[in-house]
Amino acid sequence: MKKFVLFCLALAMGVGVCAAAGKPAAKKIVTTVFVTDIDCDHCVKKIMNNVPSLGKGIKDVKVDLPKKEVTVVYDGTKNDDANIVKGFASLKVKAEPKKAAAEK
Repeated sequence: MKKFVLFCLALAMGVGVCAAAGKPAAKKIVTTVFVTDIDCDHCVKKIMNNVPSLGKGIKDVKVDLPKKEVTVVYDGTKNDDANIVKGFASLKVKAEPKKAAAEK
């Protein structure tokens, strides 16, 4: 009888652990182009050397100096455009998402 009770208890705990684990959250990869006020190679280096300052989940950063644009690819579950703009501000770079700049 004890073995049966222990077996049922272990089975219930196993089912509970599996249900609690569930499916991992799917990553939401987002690509946003930011219009910035950069104007020299020093600005580009400042951004590229401080990518962690832009926030969590950053996957890739590409800077286009002639267009004054920075393309950021990031995990949307860990970051958003507003936080990345704050990250640029911490580097003393003014930035805003390109779609917002086009609407003005």
